[in-house]
Amino acid sequence: MSTVVSRRTSIAALFAAGALAFSLTACSSGSSGSAASSAPTSAGASAPGSSASGAAMADQPFGAACAAVPKDGAGSFAGMAKDPVATAASNNPALSTLVTAVKQAGLVDTLNSAQNITVFAPTNDAFAKIPKATLDAVLADKDKLTKILTYHVTPERLAPTALPGTHKTLEGSELTVTGSGEDFTVNSNAKVVCGNVQTANATVYIIDTVLMPTS
Repeated sequence: MSTVVSRRTSIAALFAAGALAFSLTACSSGSSGSAASSAPTSAGASAPGSSASGAAMADQPFGAACAAVPKDGAGSFAGMAKDPVATAASNNPALSTLVTAVKQAGLVDTLNSAQNITVFAPTNDAFAKIPKATLDAVLADKDKLTKILTYHVTPERLAPTALPGTHKTLEGSELTVTGSGEDFTVNSNAKVVCGNVQTANATVYIIDTVLMPTS
């Protein structure tokens, strides 16, 4: 009889230990999940295929061109998240023509001091689609250059889920974004090649074509 009781006691102890271990694991998982969801977006730029939840994945940069972003340093996702948008762009080699244009228009301080904006940032290749003579003429015309550059900025910070639709720009006219998930097109011809990039004061969507205001 004592042997049976002893066995029952041992089994009960094992179940209790297992339940305690499961409880501790669950608490630990819940805690880390909470920390991850409250962490800055830049820290969430984990590699594709990670086990992050759908909500966490929505906070991360996306797009084929994101692979070219440095893994560390000022030009990395984490580095850019620490700087205001014009400064962050200056640390990304793929945006050097845009940075030159922003400086030429005298918009560095304007963009860096703005709060909670969205910037559609054309790559160097996007500017290369414009004939050199035309681009040189635009760069030399501060008013026209300012109009084009401010057309790439909206006065609200747009998450990917809020991106589809029509948005008023700082230039005054509107742009339209279509698509969903990780596939977005601006004004029917500019594809988002690396989206949801966070800077200290802006969300950036890197695009493959320069946008032109209609007015």
